Amino acid sequence: MTDQRNITIRPGGPDDAPTVLRLLDSATAWLVERGRTDQWGTTPASADPRRIDQAAAWAGAGGLHLADIDGTVVGALVVGAATEYVPPPTEPELYVNLLVTDRAYAGNGVGARLLAHAAELARDRGVGLLRVDCFRSPDRSLVRFYEGCGFTATDPFTVQRPGRAPWPGQVLARRVG
Repeated sequence: MTDQRNITIRPGGPDDAPTVLRLLDSATAWLVERGRTDQWGTTPASADPRRIDQAAAWAGAGGLHLADIDGTVVGALVVGAATEYVPPPTEPELYVNLLVTDRAYAGNGVGARLLAHAAELARDRGVGLLRVDCFRSPDRSLVRFYEGCGFTATDPFTVQRPGRAPWPGQVLARRVG
């Protein structure tokens, strides 16, 4: 296991969109291998025009942060405003729009380190609330991951997707300060 202090985090930019897509592709393949296609489907992000546009928007908006171990980008965090499908905040917040890690580095604390960085960003901005949403699977594995990182489940929601099964989600919140 890598010591979390050996994980460096740097701001991302427009040139990092392909890196975000690589991480999303890796995570999607990992989910597919485990039969968990209900979260992100089976199509690689790099082959989905909507995801390509999304990665470019994230990379160009100023909220992308990349985790690096020994010169390899192993995770991405995007922070900004809450997405339209979750309940609006009741106070100023920083919202985690994306957290994805390279599954080859699972168990190294990359996701937890990126979430700690998000909390630092919120504190630096004088914001006391950090929220995130995730896939709410029947086993709640991703929800439990966020709870283990100091978040509390708040609002469940469902995204209706024409022609596809509804996507169950969970909003989680963490106080920072």
